[in-house]
Amino acid sequence: ALWCLMMSVTPTRGCLLDLPWEDILVPHILCHLPLQQLLSLQRVSKSFQSLIQLYLANMRCFDSSQIGPAIPRAAFVNLLKDNEVLQQLALQNCSDWLTDQELLPVIGQNHHLHQIQLKGCAQLSRHALVAISLSCPNLRQLSLAHCEWVDSLSLRSLADHCKALEAVDLTACRQLKDEAICYLVQKCSRLKSLSLAVNANVGDVAVEETAKCCPELEHLDLTGCLRVKNDSIRVLAEYCPKLRSLKVKHCHNVAESSLSILRSRGVELDVEPPLQRALVLLQDVVGFAPFINLQI
Repeated sequence: ALWCLMMSVTPTRGCLLDLPWEDILVPHILCHLPLQQLLSLQRVSKSFQSLIQLYLANMRCFDSSQIGPAIPRAAFVNLLKDNEVLQQLALQNCSDWLTDQELLPVIGQNHHLHQIQLKGCAQLSRHALVAISLSCPNLRQLSLAHCEWVDSLSLRSLADHCKALEAVDLTACRQLKDEAICYLVQKCSRLKSLSLAVNANVGDVAVEETAKCCPELEHLDLTGCLRVKNDSIRVLAEYCPKLRSLKVKHCHNVAESSLSILRSRGVELDVEPPLQRALVLLQDVVGFAPFINLQI
């Protein structure tokens, strides 16, 4: 595709740049090219450079993975300096270079963001989450997985200002305890997907409050939440009729006695029932699964 665009500059083929930029090139042609190729196009001519700058200023979605994890700080700032219409921002695993200094200006000038991905961005601080909460009232999806800088105060700010949230990933946000999660779900009752995985501080109180406040909940990840017990799983089954999947792997205090209720409703669980688990283990040991008379 890039080669075709380059060829279109030759006099014999006419000039691509003669097409209307804002009506044709930006929304119907450039949007189909990988970002890395678009950036390369800037080197063709000053006109192409102006065209790509126009595209970047009107870009609705920015995904750092299209360029690579090691974007120079200055390059990132320059790419988005004129953009005020972003709707999706994905900066996962940019811990090598992304700090508040680079992120906050982008957040501050983009008030239409409804999806933000910051998984593994370890160099940010609580100020980043506060900025998101103040600048992005229409936020629907937010991933903060493995962002251990997230604390209860910044999460409260998010809950106070982004009440339309539908999906939040707080995997391994280990500063958060039950109280912070309870505040979030009380304010954000539209949640459909929530991950509290890999957090030993999260227990039954948070799970029960989530169940009671979020009747639209469809997906809940409690992987490795060691304090979660059977009682809260039963409350989840009672208050969340739309639940479609539940992850409780490594939740050693959750047993089949509570999971069977959800299992009977067709909820997808990441742990097998005891008999099935025993057969799998036995098959691994002896190389086959024996026939068992279940009528005994």
